[in-house]
Amino acid sequence: MSEVAEIPVARIHGEPLAALPHDLYIPPDALEVFLETFEGPLDLLLYLIRRQSLDVLNIPMAELTRQYMGYVEMMHASQLELAAEYLLMAALLIEIKSRMLLPRRNESIEDEADPRAELVRRLLEYEQMKLAAQRLDELPVAGRDFALVQVWLEQAAAKRLPEVSLDDLKQAWLGVLARIKVNRHHKVSREELSVREHMSRILRRLKDERYAEFAALFDPARGVSELVVTFLALLELTRECLVTFTQQEPFALIYVKLRHADA
Repeated sequence: MSEVAEIPVARIHGEPLAALPHDLYIPPDALEVFLETFEGPLDLLLYLIRRQSLDVLNIPMAELTRQYMGYVEMMHASQLELAAEYLLMAALLIEIKSRMLLPRRNESIEDEADPRAELVRRLLEYEQMKLAAQRLDELPVAGRDFALVQVWLEQAAAKRLPEVSLDDLKQAWLGVLARIKVNRHHKVSREELSVREHMSRILRRLKDERYAEFAALFDPARGVSELVVTFLALLELTRECLVTFTQQEPFALIYVKLRHADA
């Protein structure tokens, strides 16, 4: 029979170790197993309440404080470094317990707030966040619950594109042009026209020509806006008594001249 190779108990720097050294010392508390871990004092309190099936809205502070302090003492005995928030919660529980033991007058019982109210509110909020985190963790995650698979089919990829003719390309291009025409935007711009500027222009013309025919002051080629502003300028000149309108008979030509032309 061939000799069975010994299985090394450990490897140090890649070298197999067949047996433990005789002078190896292992402290008695070198390895500890914790079956229950808590993420903070609120997590511990919630665990104690749910384990005893206690009512969160009516917490027996004496029993809860006793169990919590027992857990803190166990951590001290195990030589574990306690976080400051655990000690702070212990002080808060003792304070609430002390306030509930103080005698209260009968007439002020309804007016005084319950010392446990703030602690209950924090516990309920923490429980909601913890349940929400558990529901998120139960959702399937790629790499943990399933693996992503990619498959490349060469034959299927070669037959994936259909045959396209020149007529099809032409019709597609005409369709694009039709959509562009439908969605075309028309930008309307506004021209700024000054009534005072047209008044000055009319006055300069009447100063040179002494008078002018009413219709000759308008230029239809410049658009409706120009005609409206010119007419407003004539009305404004009339209101300021700078020009006058004359007509020899009904339906005759109307003339515009300076009111103080002689002057």
